[in-house]
Amino acid sequence: MDKKIERKRWTVKRVLLITLGVAVLSFIVFQLLFADNRSTLNVNKDRLSIATVKMGEYKDFIPVTGNVEPGGTYYLDAIEGGIIADIIRESGEMVTKGDTILSLTNSNLQLDVMQRETQLYEQINNLRQTRLLLDQNDLSQLAQLAEIDYQLNLLKPQYYRFKKLFEDEFISEREFEEIREQYEYNVKRKKLTYKSYRNDSIARVIQLRQLSNSEQRMQRSLDAVGRILNNLVIRAPKAGQLSTPQLEIGQSINSGQRLGQIDEMNNYKIRVAVDELYLPRVDIGQVGSFTFSGETYQLVINKIYPTIAGGRFEVDMVFDGESPEGIKRGQTVRIKLELGATEETLLLAVGGFYKDTGGNWVYIINPENESEAIKKPIRLGRKNVDYYEVLDGLSEGDKVIVSGYDNYGDNEKLSLK
Repeated sequence: MDKKIERKRWTVKRVLLITLGVAVLSFIVFQLLFADNRSTLNVNKDRLSIATVKMGEYKDFIPVTGNVEPGGTYYLDAIEGGIIADIIRESGEMVTKGDTILSLTNSNLQLDVMQRETQLYEQINNLRQTRLLLDQNDLSQLAQLAEIDYQLNLLKPQYYRFKKLFEDEFISEREFEEIREQYEYNVKRKKLTYKSYRNDSIARVIQLRQLSNSEQRMQRSLDAVGRILNNLVIRAPKAGQLSTPQLEIGQSINSGQRLGQIDEMNNYKIRVAVDELYLPRVDIGQVGSFTFSGETYQLVINKIYPTIAGGRFEVDMVFDGESPEGIKRGQTVRIKLELGATEETLLLAVGGFYKDTGGNWVYIINPENESEAIKKPIRLGRKNVDYYEVLDGLSEGDKVIVSGYDNYGDNEKLSLK
């Protein structure tokens, strides 16, 4: 009789299968709940640029390029035309104020000056002759008054004696009337002559004042005409270095023609071109700096040219102190032009990452595992040549990959090898 064999519930095979299933399920649960499923990219650490976020002074400045120019330029223009007769100073020489640079000759101008001087001398002589006639007329009227006074001095006592004799009937009426008529005539004559002299004197004072003013104007005109010939001699208006085009003796020069310039060489200024976007933020008194021969020099804006050409406007900057030794006209310098006050803030070094992220996120080195970098959102503010201003997302001491992210795609994590 056959014996019924019972099947074992927990066979080795079944145990192994259950164990394997539990292990797989546990792995899946762990991966879903606890494992790091972020996409990862292996990167060579040696090819990265890493910067540490730090607290520091943020200087709001922009880099600009300036050209060295003389502190002052004075142009030499021909006031009068002519022919170059002599060249005293050559281009490139140092001159002092008043030095003769060149002289011109102009026969027509010289003849015209002589004619005008002659005419002015004649007019001045006519004025003086008029003044002489006025003085003579004044003397003549004074002489008439003196003669009348003399006659009255003779007739007045005689008139009163004859009047007394006539009243006492010692002389006839006819004799008395002759003396009386002479006396009264001279009295009336004196009144009329004195009135005429007074009116003439008032008019004479006015005429003399006008004659004096006219003579002064003519004398000034005469002096000015005399100085016209001085314009044929070109002199240095200031001390400095002379720059002239090619000039030759016998060359014809037109009135108003530019003959050169004199540059002040004891001080310089920097002419700087600035992007038009910064026009509202640039003002007189703002400072900048540049390095020359290992030394840093400060500059101050003293003039702004608001005219915009090619998307740029220009400013003049002068040295705050002595200008550098050895600097030359025409040199180009790189200047840090400050746009705002310095303030303490979080700083992140400038790098190529910005063009890939727009400053919205960066890869930050994991402080617990420096062999990996994690993508993190951030917010940046202002930017200068060296740093970005960090507004949010980073802390002091964070290490950030600042080199370009061109080949990193959308990976959430970088594995640094």
